[in-house]
Parts: sequence; structure tokens; C-alpha cells
Amino acid sequence: MQKRNLTFGLALLAVIVIVGGAAEAMDDAAEYQAGSVPLFEVDPFWPKPLPGHWLVGPMIGVATDPNDGVWIVHRNTPDQFVANTEIGAAQNPPLSECCRPGFPVLHFDADGNLLHAWGGPGTETGNYTWPQSNHGITVDGQGNVWIGGNGGQDRHILKFTADGRFLAQYGTPGAEPTNTSRTNFNQVAKVSFVPELNEIFVADGYGNRRVAVLDASTGAMKRMWGARGNVPADGAVPAYQPGETPPPQFRTPVHCADRAKDGLVYVCDRPTNRLSVFRTDGTFVRETIIAPATRSQGSTWDVAFSPDAQQQFMYLADGQNMKVYVMNRQSLEILYSFGDGGRQPGLFFAVHSIATDRQGNIFTTETYEGSRLQKFRYMGMGPRPAQRDMGAAWPQARRSGPFGWSFPR
Repeated sequence: MQKRNLTFGLALLAVIVIVGGAAEAMDDAAEYQAGSVPLFEVDPFWPKPLPGHWLVGPMIGVATDPNDGVWIVHRNTPDQFVANTEIGAAQNPPLSECCRPGFPVLHFDADGNLLHAWGGPGTETGNYTWPQSNHGITVDGQGNVWIGGNGGQDRHILKFTADGRFLAQYGTPGAEPTNTSRTNFNQVAKVSFVPELNEIFVADGYGNRRVAVLDASTGAMKRMWGARGNVPADGAVPAYQPGETPPPQFRTPVHCADRAKDGLVYVCDRPTNRLSVFRTDGTFVRETIIAPATRSQGSTWDVAFSPDAQQQFMYLADGQNMKVYVMNRQSLEILYSFGDGGRQPGLFFAVHSIATDRQGNIFTTETYEGSRLQKFRYMGMGPRPAQRDMGAAWPQARRSGPFGWSFPR
């Protein structure tokens, strides 16, 4: 009898949990319909410290995998550090106990523990050429890791197993570059994996001005396109001028090319401040200009999507203005932004790459002197912030200044 009652009680509890979960999902949908937005807070203790007195250099790629693992690629060559003050332990003879460059590929679990560390020239896992300037990382459906490069001779993409064993090299370093080559690239900015199609989307990139799409199993190029779906063309494009009509070809770098679940592809034409939308086959849909007064390196650096089935929200990294935009993906409306220039948690120095996990958390990397990986915890849906630029995504209780003062922005 007691066993029967226990079974009934557990069944009733399961029903309550299911109903409660459904009600919560409906509440979330209702909140979104009412104008709520996803909210985030920085986690200053993620990831955990690296071993071996390792330092990271400019971080120029971040990706997540189906297990909510986080992968980054950074530049670890000695020229990325100050010899006597940063990597004294790597000098001959050593100058100090600390520090030395860590391996260029680092893999963390969801709790911030380091799982894998590998990469660079001189390894014994196969005959490949490590990029002069590695740039961009993704993980495919088999757990393999793809890496691009934007160095002067980088015309190729590399593919490895999760533990760093070499699998394939697509393209020939130093080859003559063209925007229509089907075998070589030209200074790739980003690679991203599309599981529904088993395809790799390539933002190609710093030398070329195109999106290229590869078969993830063979590396064969399947299609390519330029701005507005045009055939990619060689030749320079005049420098960006605020208020201009966007040119019919991309400027360099084409810095991201990411496909959403509904088949729309979002492409970052960084120096043009342009975010372009295409169908999967390269058909042009629309474009918008983000922060049009931005000069220098532009405003559209990288994008990532919310993990809900409709991917209602898109997150855009703006390294020149040091912020992340939270956007309605379909309308391309900017709902608000977080971040600002600075070195404290929640601020940025050249936020470069962005990714999301299945829980809705955001991960960002910073290049140049920023050289940092940050996690922004998804805090659920809430009212749209009153200030469009909300500044550092700190816990709510810490967003005012000393003595409760609230600083103007």
C-alpha cells in the first residue's frame, strides 16, 4: 500500500512538473509578446584559472558544442606578448616564474574547467601548415574542430579531432588568391558549422570578399556569393563614408557568416557597418547598417543566436564601439546593448567573437590588448532596459556607483 501511494505520489509530482514547465514556457512566450527581452549578467569567475602559468593572447574565435563546451582560439606567438613583463618564464634564460603562452586552442566545459589544449606548428599529429595568424573556430557534428587563418599567406582551413589530431587541410598556403577560387581561400575570418546541412560556412574574409560554403565531410566547396548575392569580384572597394549607399561588393574583412535554423544567413561586412541577410543558397534578402557613424574597423564583428526554436534574438558583437547588441532577429531592431570600453568584468576591449550555448548564455572573446574570454549568464526574460546602452552587465545591485549614486551615460 505504501509502495502504491509512493508510486502515485511520484506520478502526480511528474504531472505537476510537466504542467509547471509548460506554464513557464507559456509565461515566457507571453512575456516576449509583451515586449520582454533576454537579460544577462557577467560571471567574473568563469572560466577557471589556466594551468602552467599560461597566458592567452588576442582571442579571435569562440564556439560552443552540443555538450555546452566552449572552444576558443587565440594567438600565442611571442610577438603577441611583452617579453620581459608578460612571458618572462618563456625567455632564455627565464626572467621570472611567470608566465608563458598557452596552447592556441583551449576547450572548457560548462563549469569553466579546461579539458583540451593543443595546436600550433611543430606538432606530430600530421602534415599541415598552421596559419600564420589563426582566426575563427567551429565544431562540426562529429566533434571535429575547424580553424581558419587571416595571415598574409593563409589560403587554407584546418580540421582536427577534439584532442588535436590532424584530419585535413583544405587550400594551399601561399597560393595565388582569387575571389572565385573553388580550392583556395584568402585570409579566412570565421568558420561556422550548420548541423542541419552538414555544411561549413566560411567568411572569406580579409583578402577575399565572399561567403563560401563547404561540405563538412569532404571539404568540397558547394557555392559562394558576394554582397547582395552578386558574383564575388576582385579589386578594391573605396573606403566607407557615413551616409553612403552600400557598395555592391563587400569590403574586407567579411567577418562572419552564420546561418539560423530558418535558413537565413547573416553576414558581417565589418568596415561597412553592414549586416546582410541571405537565404541559404545566397539569394539576397535585405541589409541594414549598424551604428552608421562608426569608422575605423566598423561595427559588425560577429553574430550569435538565442537557443529557442525560433531563435527570436540575435546578438551582435561591435568591437569598435565595445558593446554587444541584443536584437530582434527577424526585424533587425536593436533592443538594447550591454558593455562599454574598459577592463573590468562586463566591459570590453575590442569584443571580437560571440557564441551562445543551449542554456542561453553568451560567451565573448576580445582581441588586441583585451585578450579575454567572458561569460554572460542568461538571467531569463524581463522588461526592456530603460537605457538603450545599459553599460556593464553587472548584477542589478551593483549597477549604481558608490553611496548609491547612479552615473549618467
